[in-house]
Amino acid sequence: MVIKLYNKKSKQELINNLNLESFKRITCSFYNYIPIESPQVLRDHIYSIFESLKIFGRVYIASEGVNAQISVPDYFWVKFIEEIKKIKSIKNIPIKKALNEGTSFYKLIVKVKKEIVAYGLSEDLYDMNQVGQHLNHREFNKAIEEESTIVIDMRNFYESEVGRFKNAEIPLVEKSKELLPEVRRMLNGREDNQVLLYCTGGIRCEKASSYLIKSGVNNVKQLHGGIIQYAHNIRKDGIKSKFIGKNFVFDSRLGERITDDVIADCHNCGKPSDNHHDCNYDACHILFIQCVGCSTKLDGCCSEECKENASKPIEEQKEMRKDPKNIIKKRYFRSPKN
Repeated sequence: MVIKLYNKKSKQELINNLNLESFKRITCSFYNYIPIESPQVLRDHIYSIFESLKIFGRVYIASEGVNAQISVPDYFWVKFIEEIKKIKSIKNIPIKKALNEGTSFYKLIVKVKKEIVAYGLSEDLYDMNQVGQHLNHREFNKAIEEESTIVIDMRNFYESEVGRFKNAEIPLVEKSKELLPEVRRMLNGREDNQVLLYCTGGIRCEKASSYLIKSGVNNVKQLHGGIIQYAHNIRKDGIKSKFIGKNFVFDSRLGERITDDVIADCHNCGKPSDNHHDCNYDACHILFIQCVGCSTKLDGCCSEECKENASKPIEEQKEMRKDPKNIIKKRYFRSPKN
């Protein structure tokens, strides 16, 4: 029997099937920087296993390692762990469960990539054998308060807009390839300061810390397990969080609440809100923050123009999208605060 190694169902069919599920799912993530001899072979193997276990999500595989965010049926969780332990390259990989459950993914994507984090760095600019020291939640909280410490948010600006660590410096870039050069620029003249890096799950800080060390930054440290592991640990130990607001996540949930603080504003009216949305107009889909009132008023669209266009007959919308001028290329809404 030939095993199908990619999805053939439509988006709507997949979503309908997800909505009919009677069981719970566990959202989790894992990554590992480790040499992969045959990424395509591993890709096909992982796809076959994950499809058989009804796992949804994204898995990126490159010669440098594996990066995954997935949703596992709860009744297959033990089997999933057993299967992971059979794969030599990732058998000891730490798996982090999500903080808040909810519908996260509706299909399975497993791809071979050039990098598992798209920084676009040439190999002479980093050395994964030399990365920043890992700090646990207690150590990170203590280090934040030390004099001359610099805290850098290694995520995209729209992620930090809804949640971040106390006194964190935010690189205002929209593309991953712009991030590391911008962070290095921000640290010019401060190469000897203690630099603390953090991101969602830790993967972005691994290569970033190596890049910064090789570029002459002398005291780089990183939050072990990222914001996800930090939040789990402070809750377990009853420690006050120095991260405030929401942790943005790249799935249908678009965020996990860490504290009750709302540090962002609705991009339409300016009222406090930290709920991210994709504009409902198919020619837009810009990512933006919107309060409940504006979402109701604009039917989940980012503007009156998009609301008007989204209300037109589907066939008319399709004709409009044939003209490149009617396609909104901007991917993210940049807050006036930034």
